[in-house]
Amino acid sequence: MIQAIVKKGKVLAEQIPAPSVSKGCVLIKVVNSCISAGTEISGVSNSGKSLIRRALEQPENVKKVINMVKSDGIASVYAKVKGKLDSGSPTGYSLSGVVIAVGEGVSNFEIGERVAAAGAGLANHAEYVDVPKNLVMKMPQDMDFERACTVTLGGIAMQGVRRIDLRLGETCVVVGAGILGLLAVQMLKISGVRVAVSDFDDRRLQIAKEYGAELIINPSKENLLDVVSSWSGGHGADGVLFTAATSSSEPLSQSFQMCKKKGRVVLVGVAGMQINREDMYKKELDFLISTSYGPGRYDKSYEEQGLDYPFSYVRWTENRNMSEYLRLVNENLIK
Repeated sequence: MIQAIVKKGKVLAEQIPAPSVSKGCVLIKVVNSCISAGTEISGVSNSGKSLIRRALEQPENVKKVINMVKSDGIASVYAKVKGKLDSGSPTGYSLSGVVIAVGEGVSNFEIGERVAAAGAGLANHAEYVDVPKNLVMKMPQDMDFERACTVTLGGIAMQGVRRIDLRLGETCVVVGAGILGLLAVQMLKISGVRVAVSDFDDRRLQIAKEYGAELIINPSKENLLDVVSSWSGGHGADGVLFTAATSSSEPLSQSFQMCKKKGRVVLVGVAGMQINREDMYKKELDFLISTSYGPGRYDKSYEEQGLDYPFSYVRWTENRNMSEYLRLVNENLIK
Protein backbone atom coordinates (compact mmCIF):
# COMPACT_ATOMS: atom_id res chain seq x y z
CA MET A 1 0.00 0.00 0.00
CA ILE A 2 0.97 3.67 -0.27
CA GLN A 3 1.56 5.69 2.90
CA ALA A 4 2.73 9.26 3.52
CA ILE A 5 6.19 9.26 5.13
CA VAL A 6 7.92 12.37 6.52
CA LYS A 7 11.63 12.29 5.80
CA LYS A 8 14.34 14.97 5.65
CA GLY A 9 11.95 17.89 5.29
CA LYS A 10 9.66 16.27 2.74
CA VAL A 11 6.49 14.20 2.61
CA LEU A 12 6.93 11.16 0.37
CA ALA A 13 4.40 8.61 -0.87
CA GLU A 14 6.10 5.28 -0.21
CA GLN A 15 5.11 1.67 -0.78
CA ILE A 16 5.03 -0.30 2.46
CA PRO A 17 3.41 -3.61 3.46
CA ALA A 18 -0.29 -3.28 4.31
CA PRO A 19 -1.16 -4.02 7.96
CA SER A 20 -3.22 -6.99 9.08
CA VAL A 21 -5.84 -6.70 11.79
CA SER A 22 -4.57 -6.97 15.37
CA LYS A 23 -6.25 -8.15 18.54
CA GLY A 24 -8.57 -5.46 19.87
CA CYS A 25 -8.27 -3.45 16.66
CA VAL A 26 -10.23 -2.59 13.53
CA LEU A 27 -8.68 -2.74 10.04
CA ILE A 28 -9.91 0.18 7.93
CA LYS A 29 -9.72 0.92 4.22
CA VAL A 30 -9.21 4.69 4.24
CA VAL A 31 -11.46 6.87 2.09
CA ASN A 32 -10.41 10.33 3.35
CA SER A 33 -7.78 11.57 5.76
CA CYS A 34 -7.51 15.09 7.15
CA ILE A 35 -4.32 17.16 7.28
CA SER A 36 -3.80 18.89 10.62
CA ALA A 37 -1.92 21.80 9.11
CA GLY A 38 -0.18 23.24 12.17
CA THR A 39 0.97 19.96 13.71
CA GLU A 40 1.98 18.24 10.50
CA ILE A 41 3.77 21.15 8.83
CA SER A 42 5.77 21.54 12.04
CA GLY A 43 6.68 17.84 11.87
CA VAL A 44 7.81 18.14 8.26
CA SER A 45 9.92 21.19 9.10
CA ASN A 46 11.58 19.49 12.08
CA SER A 47 12.43 16.40 10.02
CA GLY A 48 14.62 18.54 7.76
CA LYS A 49 16.76 19.90 10.60
CA SER A 50 20.24 18.62 11.36
CA LEU A 51 20.91 16.45 14.40
CA ILE A 52 22.82 19.29 16.06
CA ARG A 53 19.96 21.75 15.59
CA ARG A 54 17.44 19.24 16.89
CA ALA A 55 19.63 18.61 19.92
CA LEU A 56 19.77 22.34 20.69
CA GLU A 57 15.99 22.67 20.38
CA GLN A 58 15.10 19.44 22.24
CA PRO A 59 17.60 18.98 25.09
CA GLU A 60 15.26 16.50 26.83
CA ASN A 61 15.80 14.06 23.93
CA VAL A 62 19.56 14.47 24.20
CA LYS A 63 19.35 13.26 27.81
CA LYS A 64 17.45 10.18 26.66
CA VAL A 65 20.12 9.42 24.04
CA ILE A 66 22.92 9.86 26.60
CA ASN A 67 21.21 7.39 28.93
CA MET A 68 20.80 4.94 26.06
CA VAL A 69 24.51 5.28 25.22
CA LYS A 70 25.38 4.39 28.82
CA SER A 71 23.29 1.24 28.70
CA ASP A 72 23.55 0.12 25.04
CA GLY A 73 26.80 1.61 23.77
CA ILE A 74 27.38 4.42 21.27
CA ALA A 75 27.48 2.20 18.17
CA SER A 76 24.08 0.67 18.90
CA VAL A 77 22.46 4.02 19.67
CA TYR A 78 23.97 5.67 16.58
CA ALA A 79 22.56 2.90 14.40
CA LYS A 80 19.11 3.31 15.96
CA VAL A 81 19.04 7.10 15.55
CA LYS A 82 20.37 6.99 12.00
CA GLY A 83 17.91 4.26 11.09
CA LYS A 84 15.04 6.30 12.45
CA LEU A 85 16.08 9.39 10.47
CA ASP A 86 16.70 7.46 7.25
CA SER A 87 13.42 5.53 7.39
CA GLY A 88 11.31 8.57 8.22
CA SER A 89 8.06 8.51 10.14
CA PRO A 90 4.35 8.25 9.33
CA THR A 91 2.11 11.29 9.64
CA GLY A 92 -1.59 11.95 10.08
CA TYR A 93 -4.04 11.26 12.89
CA SER A 94 -7.57 11.77 11.57
CA LEU A 95 -9.46 9.81 8.92
CA SER A 96 -12.62 8.11 7.72
CA GLY A 97 -13.14 4.83 5.90
CA VAL A 98 -14.74 1.40 5.82
CA VAL A 99 -14.13 -1.55 8.16
CA ILE A 100 -12.66 -4.50 6.26
CA ALA A 101 -11.64 -6.72 9.21
CA VAL A 102 -12.34 -6.94 12.93
CA GLY A 103 -9.76 -8.19 15.42
CA GLU A 104 -10.17 -10.66 18.25
CA GLY A 105 -12.09 -9.19 21.18
CA VAL A 106 -13.89 -6.53 19.13
CA SER A 107 -17.66 -6.96 19.20
CA ASN A 108 -18.98 -3.46 18.51
CA PHE A 109 -17.88 -3.17 14.85
CA GLU A 110 -18.76 -5.16 11.75
CA ILE A 111 -17.19 -5.50 8.31
CA GLY A 112 -18.60 -2.90 5.95
CA GLU A 113 -19.39 -0.28 8.59
CA ARG A 114 -18.44 3.33 7.88
CA VAL A 115 -16.17 4.73 10.58
CA ALA A 116 -13.88 7.57 11.57
CA ALA A 117 -10.60 6.99 13.41
CA ALA A 118 -8.05 8.97 15.40
CA GLY A 119 -4.58 8.66 16.86
CA ALA A 120 -1.07 9.81 15.96
CA GLY A 121 0.96 6.91 14.59
CA LEU A 122 -2.26 4.94 14.03
CA ALA A 123 -4.76 6.86 11.90
CA ASN A 124 -2.09 7.73 9.34
CA HIS A 125 -2.30 9.08 5.82
CA ALA A 126 -2.32 5.62 4.25
CA GLU A 127 -4.50 3.29 2.20
CA TYR A 128 -5.10 0.91 5.14
CA VAL A 129 -4.79 1.40 8.89
CA ASP A 130 -5.09 -0.87 11.94
CA VAL A 131 -6.57 1.15 14.82
CA PRO A 132 -7.50 0.11 18.41
CA LYS A 133 -11.28 0.01 18.90
CA ASN A 134 -11.49 2.87 21.42
CA LEU A 135 -10.05 5.21 18.79
CA VAL A 136 -12.65 4.24 16.18
CA MET A 137 -16.09 5.91 15.97
CA LYS A 138 -19.10 4.90 13.89
CA MET A 139 -20.21 7.52 11.40
CA PRO A 140 -23.85 8.69 11.37
CA GLN A 141 -25.74 6.82 8.69
CA ASP A 142 -26.00 9.58 6.09
CA MET A 143 -22.71 11.39 6.80
CA ASP A 144 -20.12 11.87 4.05
CA PHE A 145 -16.53 10.66 4.46
CA GLU A 146 -14.96 14.05 3.76
CA ARG A 147 -16.52 15.76 6.77
CA ALA A 148 -16.13 12.70 9.00
CA CYS A 149 -12.36 12.59 8.45
CA THR A 150 -11.99 15.80 10.53
CA VAL A 151 -13.02 13.84 13.64
CA THR A 152 -9.78 14.27 15.58
CA LEU A 153 -9.67 18.03 15.13
CA GLY A 154 -13.25 18.12 16.39
CA GLY A 155 -12.33 16.06 19.42
CA ILE A 156 -9.45 18.39 20.30
CA ALA A 157 -11.65 21.49 20.05
CA MET A 158 -14.45 19.83 22.02
CA GLN A 159 -12.18 18.82 24.90
CA GLY A 160 -10.99 22.42 25.18
CA VAL A 161 -14.60 23.61 25.33
CA ARG A 162 -15.42 21.04 28.01
CA ARG A 163 -12.38 22.08 30.07
CA ILE A 164 -13.39 25.74 30.08
CA ASP A 165 -16.85 24.68 31.29
CA LEU A 166 -18.78 27.88 30.58
CA ARG A 167 -22.54 28.18 30.90
CA LEU A 168 -25.43 29.86 29.13
CA GLY A 169 -24.84 33.61 28.81
CA GLU A 170 -21.21 33.61 29.98
CA THR A 171 -18.42 35.14 27.91
CA CYS A 172 -15.38 33.55 26.28
CA VAL A 173 -12.51 34.95 24.25
CA VAL A 174 -11.04 32.47 21.74
CA VAL A 175 -7.43 33.39 21.00
CA GLY A 176 -6.53 32.11 17.54
CA ALA A 177 -8.97 31.56 14.68
CA GLY A 178 -7.29 28.60 13.05
CA ILE A 179 -9.13 25.30 12.49
CA LEU A 180 -9.36 24.46 16.20
CA GLY A 181 -10.40 27.98 17.14
CA LEU A 182 -13.15 28.10 14.51
CA LEU A 183 -14.52 24.73 15.61
CA ALA A 184 -14.45 25.86 19.24
CA VAL A 185 -16.30 29.09 18.38
CA GLN A 186 -19.17 27.07 16.96
CA MET A 187 -19.29 24.67 19.92
CA LEU A 188 -19.33 27.55 22.40
CA LYS A 189 -22.01 29.34 20.41
CA ILE A 190 -24.42 26.38 20.35
CA SER A 191 -23.78 25.99 24.11
CA GLY A 192 -25.19 29.49 24.64
CA VAL A 193 -21.83 31.14 25.38
CA ARG A 194 -21.10 34.65 24.09
CA VAL A 195 -17.90 34.50 22.03
CA ALA A 196 -15.22 37.00 21.06
CA VAL A 197 -12.32 35.99 18.80
CA SER A 198 -8.81 37.41 18.54
CA ASP A 199 -6.52 36.81 15.56
CA PHE A 200 -4.10 38.75 13.36
CA ASP A 201 -5.67 37.41 10.14
CA ASP A 202 -8.73 39.40 9.02
CA ARG A 203 -9.86 36.60 6.71
CA ARG A 204 -10.01 34.14 9.60
CA LEU A 205 -11.80 36.69 11.74
CA GLN A 206 -14.51 37.09 9.11
CA ILE A 207 -15.04 33.31 9.10
CA ALA A 208 -15.33 33.43 12.89
CA LYS A 209 -17.95 36.15 12.54
CA GLU A 210 -19.91 34.03 10.05
CA TYR A 211 -19.76 31.10 12.49
CA GLY A 212 -21.27 33.03 15.39
CA ALA A 213 -18.58 35.19 17.03
CA GLU A 214 -20.23 38.22 18.61
CA LEU A 215 -17.01 40.22 18.49
CA ILE A 216 -13.85 39.93 16.38
CA ILE A 217 -10.59 41.66 17.29
CA ASN A 218 -7.36 42.12 15.35
CA PRO A 219 -4.74 43.02 18.02
CA SER A 220 -2.59 44.74 15.40
CA LYS A 221 -5.39 47.24 14.80
CA GLU A 222 -7.14 47.51 18.19
CA ASN A 223 -6.19 47.34 21.86
CA LEU A 224 -7.23 43.80 22.72
CA LEU A 225 -7.55 44.34 26.47
CA ASP A 226 -9.56 47.54 26.14
CA VAL A 227 -11.98 46.03 23.62
CA VAL A 228 -12.59 42.92 25.75
CA SER A 229 -13.05 45.02 28.89
CA SER A 230 -15.66 47.18 27.15
CA TRP A 231 -17.44 44.12 25.69
CA SER A 232 -17.63 42.44 29.11
CA GLY A 233 -18.95 45.51 30.90
CA GLY A 234 -15.61 46.16 32.56
CA HIS A 235 -15.57 42.80 34.37
CA GLY A 236 -13.37 40.80 32.01
CA ALA A 237 -14.25 37.57 30.20
CA ASP A 238 -15.46 34.54 32.14
CA GLY A 239 -12.89 32.47 30.29
CA VAL A 240 -10.23 32.49 27.58
CA LEU A 241 -9.71 29.51 25.27
CA PHE A 242 -6.18 29.67 23.83
CA THR A 243 -6.06 27.84 20.48
CA ALA A 244 -3.18 29.76 18.85
CA ALA A 245 0.39 28.54 18.35
CA THR A 246 3.22 30.87 19.31
CA SER A 247 6.58 30.80 21.08
CA SER A 248 5.86 34.19 22.67
CA SER A 249 4.60 34.42 26.26
CA GLU A 250 2.85 37.75 25.69
CA PRO A 251 -0.43 36.33 24.26
CA LEU A 252 -0.80 34.06 27.29
CA SER A 253 -0.14 37.00 29.61
CA GLN A 254 -2.83 38.98 27.79
CA SER A 255 -5.20 36.03 28.17
CA PHE A 256 -4.83 36.21 31.95
CA GLN A 257 -5.33 39.97 31.88
CA MET A 258 -8.53 39.62 29.82
CA CYS A 259 -10.18 37.41 32.45
CA LYS A 260 -12.50 38.49 35.22
CA LYS A 261 -11.67 37.67 38.83
CA LYS A 262 -12.02 33.92 39.42
CA GLY A 263 -11.97 33.36 35.64
CA ARG A 264 -10.12 30.60 33.82
CA VAL A 265 -7.73 30.21 30.90
CA VAL A 266 -7.53 26.91 29.03
CA LEU A 267 -4.49 26.14 26.86
CA VAL A 268 -5.37 24.04 23.81
CA GLY A 269 -2.64 25.36 21.51
CA VAL A 270 1.00 26.27 22.14
CA ALA A 271 2.37 29.32 23.93
CA GLY A 272 5.52 30.56 25.59
CA MET A 273 5.30 29.58 29.26
CA GLN A 274 7.03 32.52 30.95
CA ILE A 275 4.16 33.14 33.38
CA ASN A 276 3.91 36.35 35.37
CA ARG A 277 2.50 35.54 38.80
CA GLU A 278 0.90 38.98 39.09
CA ASP A 279 -1.25 38.28 36.01
CA MET A 280 -2.97 35.48 37.93
CA TYR A 281 -2.55 35.99 41.67
CA LYS A 282 -4.74 39.01 42.39
CA LYS A 283 -7.62 37.59 40.34
CA GLU A 284 -7.17 34.04 41.68
CA LEU A 285 -7.39 32.66 38.14
CA ASP A 286 -7.49 29.01 37.09
CA PHE A 287 -5.02 27.94 34.38
CA LEU A 288 -5.91 24.59 32.81
CA ILE A 289 -4.37 22.38 30.14
CA SER A 290 -6.55 20.55 27.63
CA THR A 291 -5.09 17.18 26.64
CA SER A 292 -6.07 16.71 23.00
CA TYR A 293 -9.10 14.43 22.48
CA GLY A 294 -10.18 13.98 26.11
CA PRO A 295 -10.16 11.40 28.95
CA GLY A 296 -8.37 8.24 27.85
CA ARG A 297 -5.69 10.05 25.86
CA TYR A 298 -2.22 8.65 26.59
CA ASP A 299 -3.72 5.93 28.82
CA LYS A 300 -2.48 2.62 27.36
CA SER A 301 -5.19 0.60 29.11
CA TYR A 302 -7.82 2.72 27.36
CA GLU A 303 -6.24 3.35 23.97
CA GLU A 304 -4.28 0.17 23.37
CA GLN A 305 -6.03 -2.45 25.52
CA GLY A 306 -9.56 -1.20 24.79
CA LEU A 307 -10.67 -0.82 28.42
CA ASP A 308 -13.40 1.82 28.48
CA TYR A 309 -14.19 4.15 31.38
CA PRO A 310 -17.65 3.66 32.94
CA PHE A 311 -20.21 5.95 31.31
CA SER A 312 -21.65 7.01 34.69
CA TYR A 313 -18.28 8.18 36.01
CA VAL A 314 -16.56 9.52 32.87
CA ARG A 315 -19.35 10.88 30.71
CA TRP A 316 -17.10 12.26 27.97
CA THR A 317 -14.17 10.04 27.02
CA GLU A 318 -12.15 10.83 23.90
CA ASN A 319 -14.27 8.35 21.94
CA ARG A 320 -17.53 9.87 23.16
CA ASN A 321 -16.25 13.39 22.46
CA MET A 322 -15.45 12.50 18.86
CA SER A 323 -18.72 10.62 18.35
CA GLU A 324 -20.62 13.69 19.55
CA TYR A 325 -18.61 15.88 17.17
CA LEU A 326 -19.65 13.65 14.26
CA ARG A 327 -23.29 14.00 15.30
CA LEU A 328 -23.07 17.80 15.49
CA VAL A 329 -21.41 18.05 12.08
CA ASN A 330 -23.91 15.66 10.52
CA GLU A 331 -26.79 17.77 11.84
CA ASN A 332 -25.14 20.90 10.37
CA LEU A 333 -24.71 22.48 13.80
CA ILE A 334 -20.96 22.69 13.13
CA LYS A 335 -19.26 23.46 9.83
